[in-house]
Amino acid sequence: MTQITVQVEGMKCPMCEAHVNDAIRDRFAVEKVTSSHKKNETIILTEIPIEDESLRATITAMGYQVGSITREPYEKKGFFSRFSK
Repeated sequence: MTQITVQVEGMKCPMCEAHVNDAIRDRFAVEKVTSSHKKNETIILTEIPIEDESLRATITAMGYQVGSITREPYEKKGFFSRFSK
């Protein structure tokens, strides 16, 4: 699984976060998406690769500005995850 972190400028409230999350869920097959207007970022967990340009186009179409997009492998963390190794 991959964690994609997108810097998103222009989100001002929780409703903005919800709009960005809904647009990403509608457009891409993702496991989880969360946004923070305070941190100016959206974090996406996905098994399927998402192209930067598609992601950028989806968010900018809503009137927000997209900054950097970073990817890193994601490993689920939790109480029992330390026992699975």
